[in-house]
Amino acid sequence: MKVVNLKQAILQAWKERWSDYQWAINMKKFFPKGATWDILNLAEALLEQAMIGPSPNPLILSYLKYAISSQFDDFSRELCVQALLDIMDMFCDRLSCHGKAEECIGLCRALLSALHWLLRCTAASAERLREGLEAGSPATGEKQLAMCLQRLEKTLSSTKNRALLHIAKLEEASSWTAIEHSLLKLGEILANLSNPQLRSQAEQCGTLIRSIPTMLSVHSEQLHKTGFPTVHAVVLLEGTMNLTGETQPLVEQLMMVKRMQHIPTPLFVLEIWKACFVGLIESPEGTEELKWTAFTFLKIPQVLVKLKKYSHGDKDFTEDVNCAFEFLLKLTPLLDKADQRYNCDCTDFLLQECGKQGLLSEASVNNLVAKRAADRKHVPQLKSSENANIQPNPGLILRAEPTVTNILKTMDADHSKSPEGLLGVLGHMLSGKSLDLLLAAAAATGKLKSFARKFINLNEFTTHGSGESTKAASVRALLFDISFLMLCHVAQTYGSEVILSESSAGAEVPFFETWMQTCMPEEGKILNPDHPCFRPDSTKVESLVALLNNSSEMKLVQMKWHEACLSISAAILEILNAWENGVLAFESIQKITDNIKGKVCSLAVCAVAWLVAHVRMLGLDEREKSLQMIRQLAGPLYSENTLQFYNERVVIMSSILEHMCADVLQQTATQIKFPSTGVDTMPYWNLLPPKRPIKEVLTDIFAKVLEKGWVDSRSIHIFDTLLHMGGVYWFCNNLIKELLKETRKEHTLRAVELLYSIFCLDMQQVTLVLLGHILPGLLTDSSKWHSLMDPPGTALAKLAVWCALSSYSSHKGQASSRQKKRHREDIEDYISLFPLDDMQPSKLMRLLSSNEEDANILSSPTDRSMSSSLSASQLHTVNMRDPLNRVLANLFLLISSILGSRTAGPHTQFVQWFMEECVDCLEQGSRGSILQFMPFTTVSELVKVSAMSSPKVVLAITDLSLPLGRQVAAKAIAAL
Repeated sequence: MKVVNLKQAILQAWKERWSDYQWAINMKKFFPKGATWDILNLAEALLEQAMIGPSPNPLILSYLKYAISSQFDDFSRELCVQALLDIMDMFCDRLSCHGKAEECIGLCRALLSALHWLLRCTAASAERLREGLEAGSPATGEKQLAMCLQRLEKTLSSTKNRALLHIAKLEEASSWTAIEHSLLKLGEILANLSNPQLRSQAEQCGTLIRSIPTMLSVHSEQLHKTGFPTVHAVVLLEGTMNLTGETQPLVEQLMMVKRMQHIPTPLFVLEIWKACFVGLIESPEGTEELKWTAFTFLKIPQVLVKLKKYSHGDKDFTEDVNCAFEFLLKLTPLLDKADQRYNCDCTDFLLQECGKQGLLSEASVNNLVAKRAADRKHVPQLKSSENANIQPNPGLILRAEPTVTNILKTMDADHSKSPEGLLGVLGHMLSGKSLDLLLAAAAATGKLKSFARKFINLNEFTTHGSGESTKAASVRALLFDISFLMLCHVAQTYGSEVILSESSAGAEVPFFETWMQTCMPEEGKILNPDHPCFRPDSTKVESLVALLNNSSEMKLVQMKWHEACLSISAAILEILNAWENGVLAFESIQKITDNIKGKVCSLAVCAVAWLVAHVRMLGLDEREKSLQMIRQLAGPLYSENTLQFYNERVVIMSSILEHMCADVLQQTATQIKFPSTGVDTMPYWNLLPPKRPIKEVLTDIFAKVLEKGWVDSRSIHIFDTLLHMGGVYWFCNNLIKELLKETRKEHTLRAVELLYSIFCLDMQQVTLVLLGHILPGLLTDSSKWHSLMDPPGTALAKLAVWCALSSYSSHKGQASSRQKKRHREDIEDYISLFPLDDMQPSKLMRLLSSNEEDANILSSPTDRSMSSSLSASQLHTVNMRDPLNRVLANLFLLISSILGSRTAGPHTQFVQWFMEECVDCLEQGSRGSILQFMPFTTVSELVKVSAMSSPKVVLAITDLSLPLGRQVAAKAIAAL
């Protein structure tokens, strides 16, 4: 019936109006010669099409486009408009095109122009209805408006149509501007209409149109989960191992996790605070405790300030932070435990700091403080009489931060003008835990490098003295010693890279930097005791030996301390030889070691540094005297004739020596008693159980972490040690094997969340191994395909995507301090593993068994000339000499090959999960993402997979910033 009516409607339109001469002239104006018959032909063709197929071919669509683009905008011709609307009604919700890529782009543009015409038609109908209402004839225009809105709704309700319009918008920005203008005009007209149904329908259509540019950026957040172990572990890892790191990389990493796991902001912020409180509670007493306090109260508020910039609005974010604190206040056992340990209301300090940083309104701070204070009244007395006078660390850390700034200003002054005043400032820094408080505050606020630079400059200033008095000489000796000890302490506590300056050509390297790089023992650093740095000028060595052996105490006036520090190693060797050969008695050795440590502790540090390197080279029976000499140098000198601040300097010296000797004492099974400071100076040292294979330790610790559901700081240090000992491939491969053993879905998901955070210990290298070695090995070996079945296969795909996205987003930045410290083993030369030239068979590509005829060949000449490996990254000229880029490009070639092959199995299912996870994690538009390495030909293969055959998926995986990307997307969507 509808078919007949359509034809009759069109014929009637022409018959009724054709007799009117004026109308005929108008028709010529609106339709070029023959256009009327084209529309009739279009109707005929549509009738035939309705009987033989589900959707019109491009030729029929071109008729409609011709009719619309013939400037038919005399919308008062009701029957003509109705005829066109009826034509649209027949196909607007089932467009398809199996032609060339260029024709599919044409389809997108035609649909865009049809949408524009429909909007103008709707606006004209609404205007007529409004005029009719004013004239008292409401029926005028209402029917046509309802028809227009119905066609708009039908066209826009199709996700496929909206995807095609999305591509058209990128192709023709000016046409989209015209649509937005028409939409505004329509809104203004409809605002005055009284019919709520029509107005609501129009608003829905407007919402759909406005959603087209952002149709890929909508992700649903996880509302069913309350714990997020990845966020927890990333924060714990940063607080435990990277206090000195810049805040921006941490912010980006946290945002990446939030985006990948779709975490709502309040729960995300809550997880950060939970991790901070756990860190505060479980951190070992001493330096680690202060580091965690600085991290929680100084660094994390700064991190949140930067996270605020990523949120949609300041007000929203402050509400989310307030909501997170409301949740946190419900975790009273956690807060009480922290308060008990730190002898204060930790939440109060945190809230005040967040208020200062603009993360909370004053009203919110007061409200939350009052709630916590009320809760604390019900807790058994948190303050005991014995610790009532102890100042809590959070308060001390917050006060230390401005002190750091003042000290930096003081250090900028001319040291030669008032060295005594400067010595007084430094002396105060050494007392109690002041130094560690100040260093922690400096580290958490990014000022530690500047702090270290000032002390290196001071150390350089004090190396020479000329024409000085005895008092001036002792002040200079003390300034040298304190600055040297502080720098050693900083290097051992926060990593030697904090000390190193940016080397500029021709600039002289300061003494301390030279000594630290060549002579100072560090974990994993092997020193050569015969290195030239330990072999200075022989005359200086002889005079130093004579001075140490003959004098009752060290002379200070005009002493060149840097020369003494460099000569002490050779002097110790001579003294050691004399002792071993019976030339010197033990009493003489005691006098010499007392002289070495009696005035400046730096000499003892330099002497022990060489002895540690020397002991490593000796046989078991040759070590006794060297170790005995270390013992002699480690203890303090009990004498009244020492320089100022001696006890404070000895405490720092002992801590430095204990760190230096730890490796060698463990290897030689020797014990040396270092003066106790009441706290464990090396809390995370020697964590691995003796005589147990490291693979067992790795599987055991991972099983415990998986059972608990979160990673604690002790486990982080064990994983770090195992990574260091076994290497990246061993570490990653064995943990992936553990993941693939899991058979319960909830366990595999938890394992992925935890493994991702463990891999953050060295994400770049782990990703290269995982994507470049482990995954290709699993995907190309049919005997291993069974391990990729669900749930472990889904979990591995998720983990691989998370690692790839994290590494790719951050690999242009600097490696964190914890990653720079680690010795880099060359996994393999990625340039030879993955050659640049596509013609060269790389090791990976030789594993593939792809058939050229299986690959999807696109229909147009441009498509056919397109290489099967051409990807957006090549058009963006991404640097393919970068190992990560090469690994990603080759992984996507492998994925493309698997999709194009005729062999199906768990490996093809894995590829589907991998791609689904990519889509799930990505933001709108894939330029600059890992999907730019995917060959364009992969898109047409992917849409053959039922789970991936959706317009949104095609838009998400294609680089729409490129014309070729838009063609590929249009072709794939039009064929759905």
